[in-house]
Amino acid sequence: MMTLKIRYSIFCALLLFFALSLPLSLFSQTNKKVVKLCDKAMECINNQNYTKANSLLEKVFAVDTSYARAYVLQGDVFSLTLQADKAADSYNRAIKLFRTPKPILYFITAEEELKCGRYAAAKKNYEEFLVKSPDKVTLAKNIDKGLKICKFGMKAVAQPMSFEPVNLGQNINSEWDEYLPTLTADEEEFIFTVRRPRDEKTICNFCQTEEDFYSSRKVDGVWQPRKALGAPINSSYNEGAQCISPDGRYLFYTLCNTDIGYGSCDLYWAERIGNRWSRPKNFEPPVNTKYWESQPSISPDGKTIYFTSNRPGGYGGSDIWKTEMIEEGKFTVPENLGPTINTEGEETAPFIHTDGRTLYFVSDGHTGMGGKDIFYSTMGYDGAWQTPVNLGYPINTPSDEINIVINASGTTGYFSSDKDGGFGGQDLYYFTLDERIRPTPVTYIKGKVTDAFSLAPLNAQIELIDLGTEQTVTATSSDPITGEFLACVPTGCNVLMNVSHPHYPFYSENFQLEKTYSELEPFKKDIMLKKAEIGATFVLKNIFFDFDKSTLVKESFVELDNLVVYLKTNKNLRIEIGGHTDNQGSEAYNETLSLERAKTVYSYLVSKGIAQDRLTYKGYGESVPIADNATEEGRATNRRTEFKITGYGED
Repeated sequence: MMTLKIRYSIFCALLLFFALSLPLSLFSQTNKKVVKLCDKAMECINNQNYTKANSLLEKVFAVDTSYARAYVLQGDVFSLTLQADKAADSYNRAIKLFRTPKPILYFITAEEELKCGRYAAAKKNYEEFLVKSPDKVTLAKNIDKGLKICKFGMKAVAQPMSFEPVNLGQNINSEWDEYLPTLTADEEEFIFTVRRPRDEKTICNFCQTEEDFYSSRKVDGVWQPRKALGAPINSSYNEGAQCISPDGRYLFYTLCNTDIGYGSCDLYWAERIGNRWSRPKNFEPPVNTKYWESQPSISPDGKTIYFTSNRPGGYGGSDIWKTEMIEEGKFTVPENLGPTINTEGEETAPFIHTDGRTLYFVSDGHTGMGGKDIFYSTMGYDGAWQTPVNLGYPINTPSDEINIVINASGTTGYFSSDKDGGFGGQDLYYFTLDERIRPTPVTYIKGKVTDAFSLAPLNAQIELIDLGTEQTVTATSSDPITGEFLACVPTGCNVLMNVSHPHYPFYSENFQLEKTYSELEPFKKDIMLKKAEIGATFVLKNIFFDFDKSTLVKESFVELDNLVVYLKTNKNLRIEIGGHTDNQGSEAYNETLSLERAKTVYSYLVSKGIAQDRLTYKGYGESVPIADNATEEGRATNRRTEFKITGYGED
């Protein structure tokens, strides 16, 4: 908004300068009535009475259709009422009628042509201005940016992205404005902002509308009729610009114009427990300030939150920042994403994809189609953001785009538009994302965590770690009332899943998804945690050895270090490390190999400070299979490392 105001002020000043600098000799042969009508029209324009000005100009054209000044004023009316295509037509007509047009008219015309996507024509008029204007310095920055937009726009239109938006229908959309969508990783819950007329409960005195959240659930592939999210999330203030965590457990959103916040808009969060939302809580300082904080988006690691703010220390009017939730409700000092993402212009509406590495955002500072475009940037493995990429035409247009949300599999985009054919105002749409601009696909694992004996639901911590980088890619927890959980599983890497609870030994899984899958069925798995009773055995599914050897590969260290932490936390526990093989090879060989592997794990634990008298190791060879050795999948399951509770000693 700040950038638009600046450009508007510059434009109005140029119009006034241009109109006042027209030589009287151009009008000397013109009917005095026409000149008088134009003077009155200009006075109306200065008073922002555009309807009256247009009426006066119509009277001019009824008398004289060749009066260039009248077309300039008509262009001004169209420009100031945001009708760029008509403004460009009027200015071009004036250029043709003037014997020697003022150079500034070429610039003004190019600006209007840029707004309506006439890139080739705009380029020509910018270049005409550069040739004919004696003063190129004042507008040099504007022209340089305009020419870059023209070049990009012409190329983008010539190479369009696949884009066929579909309205989400009357169960989602209405005669009011619907926008800023968000959805869970399983695409079963959709939450969005609705701007409705104010009612008797609306607190904001100067607001004619009020923003609230609505949600819909997908049943058998169909979005159900929307419902207001209700208290305590919806209030009589303006709620909007929200995101829901991929697992559906947390809602982060913006609350504006209250008498209880720190600035004009603040960030809030709420947790879902069972089927109810907790009372919202303010992020508080250092995240919220007296400035504007809005549009949060949470990464699947469960702790990194991206948001927009116009606080000092940025690069432009509003920038994208990030903070980390170090514990529930406690946040780090926000960090600016830096000049690769942020510019002198406006960067807003961040959306971090469930791959944790692809950031979508809106910008008018990076070169695009004109106005505000949607871009994406990928985080490298060194943590640095790559040069942003424009999503291209016709996803982006010369008009302002608001935001975009991409589903976990990277195939579908959701956005809002006021395009013709909707239900009224802004409507929500979806479309199949062009393969050229898709993020890394992500699938998910969904199920319940329960006690293995009582089947009571457990509130367990769930973490997925990329074994190649040892970085956490997803962190969540199971619902304390239902035990349900949803955790994103990125493709293209080898992933460890660790499920932990303070009263149970940890549980692990492995997802070897080194291939980047475009379509992958979600994993459905209920996890039953066993208590640390004597004789209980636990499989370590993320310990790997070189082929036919007892040498640990580096991907094993994350799991082993988890075991070290568990043993140091439970200091009186004694365990046996057991090695197991499939039935390939002789029994004697398999027993020896399994023993050597168990000893390697034993030695690693001792090297990390676990007392030897708490540990034993044994090789079982092929004698204790837990799957059918007739299949490769079964044999892989049988090749495993376990630990067994053998007793309890003194702390």
